[in-house]
Amino acid sequence: MAKLIVADDHPLFRNALIHAISNTFVTKATIETDSFEATCEALQEHSDADLLLLDLHMPGNCGFLGLIQLRKQYPVLPIVVISASDDLDVIKRVMAFGASAFIPKSAHPAEIGKALSAVIDGELWVPPAIRSQVMTQQQHQPDLDLASKVAELTPQQYKVLFYLTEGWLNKQIAYDLHISEATVKAHITAIFRKLGVTNRTQVVIQAQRLQLEAPADKTLIAQ
Repeated sequence: MAKLIVADDHPLFRNALIHAISNTFVTKATIETDSFEATCEALQEHSDADLLLLDLHMPGNCGFLGLIQLRKQYPVLPIVVISASDDLDVIKRVMAFGASAFIPKSAHPAEIGKALSAVIDGELWVPPAIRSQVMTQQQHQPDLDLASKVAELTPQQYKVLFYLTEGWLNKQIAYDLHISEATVKAHITAIFRKLGVTNRTQVVIQAQRLQLEAPADKTLIAQ
């Protein structure tokens, strides 16, 4: 029997997921959260949780940043990413950044049960149809080291980092984030320091290695 934290901001899907889990997987408790902040609070309150089911795209979570941060903060907690995406590159990154499993939101309840059971038994799990493509990929240590550095960024700094990879100017970033250009410059300086780079070009090269996703609470529009 396992204690689960189910983190997803869509109540209907969260309820359907919990129902599916209850039919195929024995649990002793299920804690629900609907934002990244609430998830962090739940993890602190329930330090005995056996498993975290995490939606990458929820309020407060910036693409892969949440997963990277949680993996660093809770190195032994199995994290299962639940996502509507079926992009192979996204799945590879999810697993490279420390997830124990990737489960598509379209997965059959029986498949979800198998995945969770595998993770509880200490195994890694992805859909069988793509297992050979994902699991044969070597996790490159430089990328994992870089992910650890990115985990030190604040959510606001992550947004600035992503906008830099999109080629945005400081004034565009300031306008979109409703902050001053001086604050943007301060964030960029902090990003340089944390990532160990000295200019914007190096930042972009580093960020592209991680294939960072857009912040979950932003829809990027060319300006």
